[in-house]
Amino acid sequence: MIIRKLRLQRGWSQEQLAEYSGLSIRTIQRIERGQGPSLESLKSLAAVFETNIADLKEEPDSMSQDSITQQEQRVIEQVRAIKDFYSHLITYVLVNLVLFAINFFTSPGYIWAWWPALGWGIGLLSHWASAFEVFDLFGAKWEKRQIEKRLGRKL
Repeated sequence: MIIRKLRLQRGWSQEQLAEYSGLSIRTIQRIERGQGPSLESLKSLAAVFETNIADLKEEPDSMSQDSITQQEQRVIEQVRAIKDFYSHLITYVLVNLVLFAINFFTSPGYIWAWWPALGWGIGLLSHWASAFEVFDLFGAKWEKRQIEKRLGRKL
């Protein structure tokens, strides 16, 4: 886990780390999944990260690692939700431009393209509120309360 964090802090891909360390990509993948590295692999990685072998062997205590992992996971999920919203927004704009163009060329007297734009726009607005957590009706706190309620104990 610490190898992956060091690699990501430097903005390197697994392929780049493999190239810099002289290890295979497969070895990097196994180490990052939690398989113990050999002493030779540790030496190569320590040289690349400019640290000593002992620092690479040390794992933070499990409590702080879990809280960091949960926090990181929460941020990753939020960024993905925002990315999904922007993708949805782009699709909305492009499709509605096409619909308005079709409307203009087929029946310019009646603008029917407003109806799908309005309906889809309501869904898009809901997606925006969810992605940016404007109204946290069913957010993480609500989920935690529901889990505690069903388990009958505090988490």
